[in-house]
Amino acid sequence: MKIWVDADACPNPIKEILFRAAERTGISLTLVANHEIRVKPSRHINFLRVKSGFDVADNEIVKRLSAGDLVITGDIPLAAEIIENRGQALSPRGELFTSDNIKARLTMRDLMESLRASGVESGGQAPLNHGDRKAFADQLDKIIARRV
Repeated sequence: MKIWVDADACPNPIKEILFRAAERTGISLTLVANHEIRVKPSRHINFLRVKSGFDVADNEIVKRLSAGDLVITGDIPLAAEIIENRGQALSPRGELFTSDNIKARLTMRDLMESLRASGVESGGQAPLNHGDRKAFADQLDKIIARRV
């Protein structure tokens, strides 16, 4: 298993959790983004810079994904594509996307996008908090433990 990070929007505290996990387990971690991101020097941690553009980073992750790899993303359409390609998708808030819940998440995303387009204020997501970081770390640990 490799871990891929849709790093353009991944919060720094989540990246730190991932850096520690890669060092602790020796799992290959690759951050993919269209702008420079600082990564800790490590033989387990890589950075892949892609060109700017709509879904360029997403497409690169999908292209390089192998069955069983884990992708960290809050992007629901990307998560759906990862699941379709037999990968695993985990949000920075610790939600594991699965074939059982992804269709509902896509439907909700589309509904919220329609409401915003019609002028309804949705308020957006709350800032990442300690509970979110803990939920992410706990879910990541479960996924890593299953691979052993």
